[in-house]
Amino acid sequence: MTATTGLSFRAATEADVPDVVALVESAYRGDASRAGWTTEADILDGRRTGADEVAPAVLDPTALLLLAESGGELAACCLVSRAHEGAEQAAAGSEAAGPAAHFGMFAVRPGLQGSGLGRLVLAEAERRAAAEWGARRMILEVISVRDALIAWYERRGYVRTGRVSPFPYGDERFGVPRRADLEFAELVKPLA
Repeated sequence: MTATTGLSFRAATEADVPDVVALVESAYRGDASRAGWTTEADILDGRRTGADEVAPAVLDPTALLLLAESGGELAACCLVSRAHEGAEQAAAGSEAAGPAAHFGMFAVRPGLQGSGLGRLVLAEAERRAAAEWGARRMILEVISVRDALIAWYERRGYVRTGRVSPFPYGDERFGVPRRADLEFAELVKPLA
């Protein structure tokens, strides 16, 4: 059985919050995250997320915390939310304005990374944003020094917009930086 065999998707509930926090932490922080390729352990210490961020996302009517389960176990998650009007216009650039969605809180269990599961989760998030909200583009931000992750998104049709935003140094809710050159690069993809 592979990670994509028997894969099912569903919206997270409040009961899922502890499992989502554990999954996200395992994919990005600490030694456990080194089993996968998405680790941020070399650039950030501290937490990646917490129940204080995940629980409100579950309850937000303008967002979907999407879970992917394989064999009855949580394998991956992502947060898709309707982008605010300013974000829609910024990401649109010279393209026609229209509804946009924001993609984040993406995590795949470290032992399942590289199996194609992440690609399927991203595709499902894009499909739902377009079908359920009429989104015409997906916007995401990636720490700019994460070259392999940015390349992964680019292979899936995302392009850098050239816009960057500062990393929130001093706000430990986002982790404790191990280097001084962190910022977020914005990427966008048109949706069918």
